[in-house]
Formats: sequence, C-alpha cells, structure tokens
Amino acid sequence: MKNLKVKITFIEPILGTAPNDKEIYENFIGSKAPDASTIEDEVAALGTDAVVEKGMTVFPKNAEGNPILYDYQVKGFFKDSCGMLVRVGGKGKAANESGKLKAYKKIIDGLIFVQPREIPLISSEPMQICQRPLRAQTMQGERVALAMSEEMPAGTIAEFDIICLSDEHEAAVREWLDYGILRGIGQWRNSGKGRFSYEVLEE
Repeated sequence: MKNLKVKITFIEPILGTAPNDKEIYENFIGSKAPDASTIEDEVAALGTDAVVEKGMTVFPKNAEGNPILYDYQVKGFFKDSCGMLVRVGGKGKAANESGKLKAYKKIIDGLIFVQPREIPLISSEPMQICQRPLRAQTMQGERVALAMSEEMPAGTIAEFDIICLSDEHEAAVREWLDYGILRGIGQWRNSGKGRFSYEVLEE
C-alpha cells in the first residue's frame, strides 16, 4: 500500500461546481448520488447567504465557512485524466501507465482513495466571480446564456493524501497528477481553468 501526501498549487483560477440553490442540489443531484447517506452533509455545506443569484455555481464550504473540494472531485479528475490518457498511442497500444489499466473506473473507485473528505482551498487572495457566455446550438438556432461561478485565484493550494491499496497504481496516479498542468479540476476546464502543478510532500 502506498500513501502519497500531495500539495497542489493552481496555476489558473478554479471555478466552483456546486449549484447555489439547495433545493436543486438536493432534489436533482443529491438523489442521484451513489451514497445517499452523504447527501445531507453535502447540502449543508453549500452556503447561499453570500450570493443572491441562484444560477451561480459555488464552492461547498466547511464548518468554518471556507471553500473546499470534496474527495470525490479529485477522484473524478483521476477518471477524466485516465479516460483521456488511455487514448494516447492508438487502439490496442499501452503507451503509458493509464493504458495498462483495465476497467480503470473500478480501480479508481475501489483501490485508490483520497483523504480527507473535505479538502480546504487555501489562498491569501479573495474569492472572485467569473462570468462567461455559454453557447449552444439548438433546433431554434444558437442560444447564448450567461454563466456565473465563484472563482478561487491562481496560487490557491490544497493538500490531501492519496492512498493506493496496490503499489502498482502509484505510477498511474503520478501520471494523472502530471496531466493536471494541461487539464484541471472544476468547471470550464477546456479554457484552462483549474490547471495545477503538484509536489509530493512525503510518501
């Protein structure tokens, strides 16, 4: 078993992903969560007092009112990274560690764990609001809407542990962390938001 203590530093701002409307979160997203016992905790962590606009996405907050990432968001980043990196090298070729994993989603779900559950986002700079247009092609033509999100600035850091029950998965985990410099965590990743560098503090 490997335990990596990791510190990530965001080189681009990271956007909040949680709906600011508690009812939307509880009724739609919460009902689809695989572990229903965690819904109440997650809903309670979403602060709405500071933001009036219900359409805005926000960061969950811990008991002290500070923004956090949940452990499953890091695991979601691992799945996204692995899903992209397996495409390197072409069909049937394992050009990297990700390509060697069979049923990688099950491996990430059952053999790789992130702790703590609530990962504080630490920054000396204040949180901002990011506004951007969303464009979609519909049957009625192109539609444009305005999206708003809480945004933690570049330089924000987060520290967490990654536990690999099998030592052989460490190389893949490091590969996914390396990929964070190219494609990050959170919303609007295709624009470069949420990209980060990392260091392993101890093993």
